[in-house]
Amino acid sequence: MKNTTTSPWIFWTGFCLLLIPGLVHAYLLMPFPGSQDLNAITASYYLEKIVTPLRIAGALIVLYYIIKYFTGNSTKNKIIKVACLVLFLGSYYVSDVMYKAESMFEEPKTVKFADAAGNHVPGNMVILGVVNNGVAKAYPLVYLGYHHKVQDDVGGEPVLVTYCTMCRTGRVYSPVVNGKRQQFRLVGARHYNAIIEDESTKTWWYQATGIAAVGALKGTHLKELNYEQSTLASWLEKYPGSLILQPDNHFKTDYADLENYDRIQAIDRDSTVKNKDTILRKSWVLGVIINNQAKAYNWRKLVKTKVINDNFANTPTMIGLENDSLTFHAYNRMVKGRELHFNLDSVGRLTDKETVSTWNWNGLCTDGLNKGIQLDKIQAYQEYMHSWKHFHPKTLFE
Repeated sequence: MKNTTTSPWIFWTGFCLLLIPGLVHAYLLMPFPGSQDLNAITASYYLEKIVTPLRIAGALIVLYYIIKYFTGNSTKNKIIKVACLVLFLGSYYVSDVMYKAESMFEEPKTVKFADAAGNHVPGNMVILGVVNNGVAKAYPLVYLGYHHKVQDDVGGEPVLVTYCTMCRTGRVYSPVVNGKRQQFRLVGARHYNAIIEDESTKTWWYQATGIAAVGALKGTHLKELNYEQSTLASWLEKYPGSLILQPDNHFKTDYADLENYDRIQAIDRDSTVKNKDTILRKSWVLGVIINNQAKAYNWRKLVKTKVINDNFANTPTMIGLENDSLTFHAYNRMVKGRELHFNLDSVGRLTDKETVSTWNWNGLCTDGLNKGIQLDKIQAYQEYMHSWKHFHPKTLFE
């Protein structure tokens, strides 16, 4: 006859409450196999709210069992139950300490900037650059890639500078929500994109879009701020007085893990891929959004052509890549009611076919009939193909 004098179901009920909710929550918010493909952000959000209460309930149940029934267990069953509790402690350390997003990817302990004279960041590193009220700041992508976000001010305006390496998305937002500046914490990831939470409303926001996915402000958008992605050298040519975020020495090893992430595609390091022009899920694309329509351009094609003239969403566009093959731009090529078509001349200068005027990569005409005219900038993004397609399922592709 089965022995029920020690009521083992009480222990196992408490143990399951201790173990399972936390493991499921960690699985859904970290890039474990299969987890990021689930549409589970709402479940993740509410599960996070109840994980701690469930653990407390589980702990009380286990404690009750230990007081009332544990001494009645055989030596074998005592060892099994103690081993299970040790297993829980190990899983807790893994899920809530070792692999907790805000612990794995801390914000800089020391946010330090330097001008060009005091800078220690190599000029060939890629940065996200922000300009406001005459103040320019550059945030090296490799540092952002580890930290995921830097909360700062540029020209008196608060900024939230973000980057997610899983989808190669750089975005800059205003951290002001409902008229109040927020502090954001990194929650984890869904669909291989970082999820951040604001301090006041506890809403969860997708980093790639600034859209509130779940919470009190679901469906609203963070205000996106303009930025440029370029090499530091190119940025300093345009903004020689720029301040540059310096590395935090606390995270040297973490930065080293991202060496060359900003400059070399994974496909170029993969010897199994013979045709490097093949579009894979981690192939780079350059994306633009005009009139709520999205389009992605093949990065490798852009590297070869340097300039693409296009008409998209009723807007004549020019996509350009500087000689460093890393600094990109997108402009509206309509000037004085006339479409201009751009190319590079024999010495690599940007010119238009219609007036043979010369333009710089700031979109300013420096010589010729259109001298002094400034092209209207279009915000553009470098992203992995899988991320762009997920967040813009109706995207066009070139």
